[in-house]
Amino acid sequence: MSLDPARAALWQAMGLGAEWVRRDGLGRAGVEAGTTPSTATMGWEELEAAVAACTACSLCRTRTQTVFGVGSRSAPWLIIGEAPGAEEDARGEPFVGQAGRLLDNMLASIGRSRRPDADKPVFIANVLKCRPPGNRNPQPDEVAACEPFLQRQIELVHPALVLVMGRVAAQSVLHTDAPISALRGRAHRLRVRDVEVPAIVTYHPAYLLRNLADKAKSWADLCLALDVEAAASGSP
Repeated sequence: MSLDPARAALWQAMGLGAEWVRRDGLGRAGVEAGTTPSTATMGWEELEAAVAACTACSLCRTRTQTVFGVGSRSAPWLIIGEAPGAEEDARGEPFVGQAGRLLDNMLASIGRSRRPDADKPVFIANVLKCRPPGNRNPQPDEVAACEPFLQRQIELVHPALVLVMGRVAAQSVLHTDAPISALRGRAHRLRVRDVEVPAIVTYHPAYLLRNLADKAKSWADLCLALDVEAAASGSP
């Protein structure tokens, strides 16, 4: 049995499990293995189902589950990390464990939270939706396969500000090979359809756990993000 893309997305969204795979080389959700489905018109449910069914790169063979994102889907801030680790792969949520607790503390220090019902919520996503084996750095083909999913998430959230955490995420999102030291301390511009959104680069929480002295720099990045947001909204 095989399903057309719309029915396959609904099948996945309802948690009904995997369907049979066609013998013509098409993978789950009717998408050819090794390709990423068109995300341009997807809503949240269809996009999440497409991520869960994705077979566009080899990471689909080693993941426990995909890690779509967490938080408010209409949040003013979107936070982008690198890729799921072992705990994220097990729980299906980005930024858990020690790094996640540090991120939550960082957000709380400026009045933000991943809780969807918070006064000032954020949405958190990763460049990759699947864990690279051994937590290695993402490969270019993996980043390229996942990029349409992240781009559509940015479009759907339509944030006032994007906070990019870590070198790999920053280089992937900003399409640069510059070191994080050259990317911090200023606002970058991300084009989301016809709108430019400010993006601030800071250190990844996992890096900060190993380099405590740079926590002060990360605090400065958060303060910069607040200033940029205020300037964009015209707040004093």
